[in-house]
Amino acid sequence: MRAKRSAALVLGLLALGGAGAPAAQAAASHGPSVSAALQSLQRTGAISASVYEQDYNTYVGAKSALAKLTGTRHEELGAVLANVQAMAAAGELIASRLPVVFLTLERNRQWWTTELLISGEQHESFPPSKIVWEHYPGQGLEIQWLATFGAANGYYLSNHENANLRQLLDEVIPLATDRAGGIAWEYMFDFDGGTPPWTSGLSQGTAIQALSRAWQRLKEPAYLTAAQQALGIFEQPPPQGVRVDTPVGAMYAEYTYAPSDKILNGFIQSLVGLYEYTTITKDVLGQQLFEAGDAEARAIVPYYNTGAWSMYDQFGESDLNYHELLTEFLQHLCERTRKGEPLDPTGVAIPGDDLYCTTAASFTADLHTPPVIALLSTKLPASARAGVQMSLSKVSTVQLTVRQGTNVVWSNTALVERGKPKLLWVTPAKGGTFAVTLTATDLAGNVTTTTGTVLVSRH
Repeated sequence: MRAKRSAALVLGLLALGGAGAPAAQAAASHGPSVSAALQSLQRTGAISASVYEQDYNTYVGAKSALAKLTGTRHEELGAVLANVQAMAAAGELIASRLPVVFLTLERNRQWWTTELLISGEQHESFPPSKIVWEHYPGQGLEIQWLATFGAANGYYLSNHENANLRQLLDEVIPLATDRAGGIAWEYMFDFDGGTPPWTSGLSQGTAIQALSRAWQRLKEPAYLTAAQQALGIFEQPPPQGVRVDTPVGAMYAEYTYAPSDKILNGFIQSLVGLYEYTTITKDVLGQQLFEAGDAEARAIVPYYNTGAWSMYDQFGESDLNYHELLTEFLQHLCERTRKGEPLDPTGVAIPGDDLYCTTAASFTADLHTPPVIALLSTKLPASARAGVQMSLSKVSTVQLTVRQGTNVVWSNTALVERGKPKLLWVTPAKGGTFAVTLTATDLAGNVTTTTGTVLVSRH
């Protein structure tokens, strides 16, 4: 997990990781080859002869380079190449997708044949380009769209980097793909069961925010057009879009391939983007999309507040990075909706509401509030792999220390989530009375210690 960075400047902290290329390689064994797919596009007039020649040469060059590589370099470039082949086999090499697909392939050929090996996940760049790339181990270098549009927002907020803002947006607009009746900036690698090409409500919402801001400042019509077209995924359901209709409105999914994952931080940021787009453009469609998401957010946000920490999704608590990121997103939404600014020429406004503000304040307080922990076990059997049970208010690293007299006879440490977790203790055969100390350190470093007595019985 990366260290904390400002969401306004980077917004590139998705915990995305490459899962290797076996799935892509298997998929590529069926269906059209890359060469056949390109030939078909040229034959039907979808691409020109010059585009065909350029992309075909990029593909052949990558294959040739791969044959000369070994070890990690071969694995990384091979994974990217396998993803391209799998998309061709699946009929996904449409004309509008070719620019990003073959730019990704060429950048990886360049990196893995000439640059130093990369350790772990980290951002990289290819100056003078402003696009942000990220290394996903086993998946090569991929465009990190969230970080790229986060960088655009950073240029905007600096108030003196308009040239960089313009350059970046001029680079990324041609890399958008036709999707869901509009355009989207797609991820081109396997992740957590999803295969390329997929996109995210989180990164798309950030794109809309950056584009509308840039249009307002720079008056470039292409930025407004791109922002309007980028609304498409918020209108359409997965797998093309991210809209999941609910009884009260709509949830905007983090991933187009995982509509059942209700990840709150990405949903809230997508609303921030939609709200800002709408206040700038006064677009009725943008207002409708925001209102549908806002209604759902107001219904579910309370369920993501445990009273001591935030939930990442409907299943588990946030790690520290996501807790801080969600807090920042909620604060941004609080600042915008509290103003109650008119969203269309008729004067209709989204009323301010303290829900986002109070939840953000609660999550901020959680960063400074120690966990609450108590020992629940009072009696355990001898000669057993017993569980020492406790009650715990939020995800923490808990250290169990067992003493008999002044001697430490057992210790154990684990990261556990809130509720009534247990830590292992292999109890002694002789039994006896033992002093138990539990020390809980939450993800923000706050510490609480409690003590108690446990009787270990031979009967």
